[in-house]
Formats: sequence, structure tokens, C-alpha cells
Amino acid sequence: MTLGPDDARWISAFLEAQAAELDAAENTLLAYGRDLKAFAGFLDRQGLDFARAGKADIEAYLIGCETEGLAAATRARRLSAVKQLYRFAFEEGWRTDNPAMRIAGPGKAKKLPKTLSEDEVTRLIGAARNHGRSPADRLRNTCLMELLYATGMRVSELVELPAAAARGDPRMLLVRGKGGKERMVPLSQPARDALAVWLATRDAAQDAAVKTGARPSPYLFPSSGKEGHLTRHRFHGLIKEIAVAAGVSPDAVTPHRLRHAFATHLLAHGADLRAIQTLLGHADVSTTEIYTHVLDERLKELVLTHHPLADKG
Repeated sequence: MTLGPDDARWISAFLEAQAAELDAAENTLLAYGRDLKAFAGFLDRQGLDFARAGKADIEAYLIGCETEGLAAATRARRLSAVKQLYRFAFEEGWRTDNPAMRIAGPGKAKKLPKTLSEDEVTRLIGAARNHGRSPADRLRNTCLMELLYATGMRVSELVELPAAAARGDPRMLLVRGKGGKERMVPLSQPARDALAVWLATRDAAQDAAVKTGARPSPYLFPSSGKEGHLTRHRFHGLIKEIAVAAGVSPDAVTPHRLRHAFATHLLAHGADLRAIQTLLGHADVSTTEIYTHVLDERLKELVLTHHPLADKG
């Protein structure tokens, strides 16, 4: 789809402002761009653009999204992008009104996050120790899995970790999260051990590469690809391979599900919800509260399974 020049200018300026003023993450900017282009395409088919669209047009767009079968969460995200665009346009003086201001979205249904059992995580970490074409690959894979489960990091935070953050046998890692916000996450002893061994191996490989004329990488998990570090896509594939080796269904294993496992297992062992919020880097505790539902389900199952008066039928 080819955007009209005015709509393209609006989207470009809006994304630049989000990046400059709010330090929005790259993935967030890409999502905004996709959603706003989809809205612009709808308006174009109606002979309209951002500057001339009204409240009824935005509502018609949302109805169209629902008719297409888009999930409520997707429709809520698209409306959020439109609302922010028009708020920005109003502040910039491009519009004298904000046609999206009073439009209510479908809301996001809170689904119970799918997670992994403690036994499954143990098997995954064990399989990582033996998965890889070379000893270095196996040490890297072990470090990746130990760090992911020990810290609950997002996969983008994990693969983009700078090597400098791992120096000196740290007990805490400084993680740069969404919107550039930084937080400290503690490391378990197994994670520290795996990190120390991998860092020594990584440094030796980097020193050898530099002697052949290669540029040193600042990343803990360097790669020869364009991004300079292990990509999210590659790690997603890698964790599926490890799942197969561990005898765990690969459909049940994703990097984000390990993040869910980190939070769920901490809560099940008595961790405070506010502490989990801090460790996960959630801006609002309401985002973290979904894990209480996971624990509620487990407690209910425990009672129904083991209570002497439970219906065994």
C-alpha cells in the first residue's frame, strides 16, 4: 500500500516524536507504524486521510477490524495507536479537534499466561548443556537458558546484553528494558557460574577474531550478523531445538513462556507481587497481577485434588 504524502508525513513525525521524547523501543515503533498504515489504508479506500477523518470514520474502521475477525487485543492496540496519533496531531496544531478522544475500545481480555513446570524448566536447562555443535555453543546455550530463567528477562533484553554488564562476577545484572528504563535483577549461583564460564570462552573467541582483523563486539552473545548479536528469531529457534532435546513439547516452549515460568515459580514459592513487578520491569502492578490468577488456579486444583472431602469422581 502506498501512503498519501500527508499521511506519510503524519506517521513519520509521530514516530520520530515517540522515539525522541519517549525513547520508545524499536519494536514499539514498528508496531505503531504497521497499525497506522492499516488505518491509513482504510481511510484511503473511503477517499479520506488522517486530516479529514472524523469520529464516525474511526468507529467504522474498528467495526471493520472486528468483522475481519481480529482479536480484541489487536483492535485495542490499533485504537491506541490511532488515539495517540490524533493526540499528537492536536498538540502539533494539525487538527483543531481530536476525533478519537471519546472512542472506547474493546479492552484487552486478561488471559492466563501459559507457563512451564519447574520440572520442565530443569529438563530444558539440562538439555542446553549438551545441545550445540561445539563446546562453545553448548556453553553459550547453557548461559542463555540459565540467565533467562534466573532473571525473567525479555528475550530482546537478553540477546542485547552488553558484555560489560557481566564483568566481575556480578551478583546483579543491569538490564535496559522497554523505553530505555533500567532495572537491576539478581543472579542465582548457577546463572553466575554459567555466565563466568561463557564470558571466558566468549572473550577468548573475540581476542582470536580481533587478531584476524575483525571488530570486537560489545555484546555478551555476539554474532556475525547485521545486528551484531544473537537475534531474537535465532534464539526462538534455538529454544525449540533445546525443547526437543529435553523431551518437552516445542509448541509449549517459547522465550516468553520462560519469563512467565520465572514469575509464576517465584510467586508459588512466596515472593511478593511488588518484587516480581520490579524484576519483570512492569511499569504497572496491574500487569503483574495476572500471575495471581495462575496461582489461584493452582491452589484450586490442589484443594480439589487433595482435600479429603473433594469429589473424587
